[in-house]
Amino acid sequence: MFAKRIVLVLVLLFTGASIASAQTPTPIQKFDAWVAYSYQSDAGKVCYALSVPAKKDPANVDHGDNFFVVTKYPGQNVSLEPQAMMGFTLKEGSTIDVVVDGKSFPMYHKGKGGWLENAAQEPTLVAAMKAGRTMEVDATSARGTKTAHTYSLIGITAALNKISTCN
Repeated sequence: MFAKRIVLVLVLLFTGASIASAQTPTPIQKFDAWVAYSYQSDAGKVCYALSVPAKKDPANVDHGDNFFVVTKYPGQNVSLEPQAMMGFTLKEGSTIDVVVDGKSFPMYHKGKGGWLENAAQEPTLVAAMKAGRTMEVDATSARGTKTAHTYSLIGITAALNKISTCN
């Protein structure tokens, strides 16, 4: 039930839909640390790969529900859009830093979601994720707490391959 609630929240965040109009995402397949999902939106079918952090630092604070998502919007000509979904309010003026194999990809944030500052870097981040083993997402909460969420990248390539066939 918890996973369904999380997925519904993600659908609402992605689409801006109300609960009354939201479609429940369907899990397509699990690939180690990543799960591929799809749902039908007003603009067409949407597919995404999602993972949760394997490790959250500092360990003594409530991080809420955190996710990293890579979404394909076939009806909107969006190939693969990486997004960080934080479980807490972020500090105004701060950035989210996604680090894969020492290479940093800065994200801006709106609400609890983060997107690459430079959308042209989306394919580069996706390629780094496919080649990497772990990814760290660093952010600062509205209270000033510096956080680090470590994600396993095992299964990301298979999950992205699966959603690449989404039409």
